[in-house]
Amino acid sequence: MRLGINLGYWGAGMDADNLAVAQEADRLGYAVCWAAEAYGSDGATVLSWVAAQTRRIDVGSGIFQIPAPPPAMTAMTAATLDSLSGGRFRLGLGVSGPQVSEGWYGVKFDRPLARTREYVEIVRKAMARERLTHQGEHWTLPLPGGPGKPIKLTVHPVRERIPLYIAAIGPKNLALTGEIADGALLIFFAPEHAEETTLGALRAGREKAGQTLDGFDVVPTVPMALGDDIEALADHFRPYTALYVGGMGSREQNFYNRLARRMGYEKEAAEIQDRYLAGDKQGAAAAVPHRLIDSTTLIGPVERVADRMVAYAEAGVTTLSLAPAGFTLDERLASLRAGAEALERAGLA
Repeated sequence: MRLGINLGYWGAGMDADNLAVAQEADRLGYAVCWAAEAYGSDGATVLSWVAAQTRRIDVGSGIFQIPAPPPAMTAMTAATLDSLSGGRFRLGLGVSGPQVSEGWYGVKFDRPLARTREYVEIVRKAMARERLTHQGEHWTLPLPGGPGKPIKLTVHPVRERIPLYIAAIGPKNLALTGEIADGALLIFFAPEHAEETTLGALRAGREKAGQTLDGFDVVPTVPMALGDDIEALADHFRPYTALYVGGMGSREQNFYNRLARRMGYEKEAAEIQDRYLAGDKQGAAAAVPHRLIDSTTLIGPVERVADRMVAYAEAGVTTLSLAPAGFTLDERLASLRAGAEALERAGLA
């Protein structure tokens, strides 16, 4: 199992720190550095900056949002980043959510699976430098009856096939990801529930494509905090968990709430959401079960983190992306080093 680092969203007052974190991860031998985007900084600019100031670590979009640029533009961006980084780019895609898709990009959040399938098909064709044609529900290339003609990408990526990942939570999206992608970007991944919440659907998608999970990259992002007081460390992640389970999306369309329910937290997920949407964020955080936090984070001393890393590896994780907590740069760098140490202690390096 390899380690990655997830820088999260840029522009939260820690920009210089984030670069230092990426550079330390590069020095320590981490495999990949992911950067996110929502409705703040864009991922491509951040990844360009990080790639220019690192040597070995891959840089990945976690994620580029499908409602934002047309697929051909994403292919151009991916090819350019792969070329500039010397073949170190990984393309992560996702449909985002209805609030961002419709509120920020003005793109209706309907038929997300069909949209994803078409988007990936066009991106792959463009990155392979084929003449671009497509006849689909969401895109038609070239447009009929006009001067457009099939053209192909002029940039030459370093690799013939840039690794493509999809951020997936629900069973249908996980199955689609297994079918058409090279890896899955996951969140709130609990090794104890891996088969019923994640791996079963991924495996079904791989089988549909005539493949197995061998060579498929399973990549959860896992928050991490070090220390001896497990309860206090778990409390640190209560607002984060409550935000996603209770307040991310609408009551009808909250993918993280549905995931918590599939993990067996039906009653608790409902209470967290009720409290959060009523404006009681503290009450929502207090309603998050300790075992939900403990199973989806890495908390405790290095020895305990190492044991949990073994559980992640045994559950099928191939790249474990850490999101280290810390109020200072020194704390975050210490967490990175502890992550590498825990991987060694676990015998997984």
